[in-house]
Amino acid sequence: MDPDRLPELGGTTASLQRFRYCAHQGLLKHAIPTDCGGYGNRFADLVAAHEALGKSCKDSGLLLSINAHLWGALFPLINYGTAQQQETYLPPLLTGQWLGGHAITEPQAGSDLNALTMSATQTDEGFLLNGHKRYITNTPIADVLVVYARLDTKLSAFIVHNDDVGADFLGSPQVSGCQSATMGDVILTHCLIPITRQLGKTGSGNMIVQQALELERAFIFAGLCGVMAWQLDNVVKFSRERTVNGLHLGKNQAISHKIADMKVRLDTIRLWVNECARLKDNNKRITLASAQTKLFAAEAFLQSSLDAVQILGSSGLLEDSPMARLVNDALASRLFSGSSEIQKNIIAALLGTGEGYR
Repeated sequence: MDPDRLPELGGTTASLQRFRYCAHQGLLKHAIPTDCGGYGNRFADLVAAHEALGKSCKDSGLLLSINAHLWGALFPLINYGTAQQQETYLPPLLTGQWLGGHAITEPQAGSDLNALTMSATQTDEGFLLNGHKRYITNTPIADVLVVYARLDTKLSAFIVHNDDVGADFLGSPQVSGCQSATMGDVILTHCLIPITRQLGKTGSGNMIVQQALELERAFIFAGLCGVMAWQLDNVVKFSRERTVNGLHLGKNQAISHKIADMKVRLDTIRLWVNECARLKDNNKRITLASAQTKLFAAEAFLQSSLDAVQILGSSGLLEDSPMARLVNDALASRLFSGSSEIQKNIIAALLGTGEGYR
């Protein structure tokens, strides 16, 4: 991939162009079986490709958009879609002709699956969907979303198109982090979709969404490792070139220790992400490892972003400085795919303690 050919940042059109450029380079086909249209390679290959992209583009929003597309739409269709659904959706999603994602979060419920209220009612014509989703990545430019709603009180998954009657994919509210990943509300008002657009069985929504989030938590920081590697390279370069009292800035122990911490954080995230890839490539569960990866990586990304700005001084806070933008992106990373507190709840429950343990 040639980073110089990646479209410039700015606006929803540019966001879509950048996504499609990555798709045309084959970035969406890693770790996907050949009979589904992918390369048939490993999750380790996906990790390497995403890190390379992150280092070349430095665009956390693009990485978030790609991950929402992969784990929110593509992989659920591969794992739970019917042959007809896979034939319809996989080719355009794999080539980037269509942009996908998933709609989980609701204004009153956040990501608490037990509190989700969007409803689905089966009729002779199909399913009628009603409800409100919020902070949905890739909205309003997504072509299709996997939407989670209650059918007979059971959480289930449905495929909704942006041009379905009664479906509004809105461009607000936006958040300050990862701004190049478009985001907004999804409002469904008597939105009628065909019976053939239910994904998986009735009541399988919880299982589908949990698997999607596990994958997202495990691998979203593959690309962000590349961003952090670029971040570290620039801080090291600055510390070598900037002199204070006749000495390179990096000779100051307070500075060199921050840089050392940044390196340790980066390599530790790499270890965690690669461990998730190793587990997936060996058909092992990643529930615990993905929560640990997301928890450590999000906190580490934020601290390294703060350290980078501290080392660069005022130049790191210039309006057009990517380092300043990365602080907001890092703050957002503590929330997407489940907040740091949610990851701690998962880890504690899997160890037999904390909320969720029975």
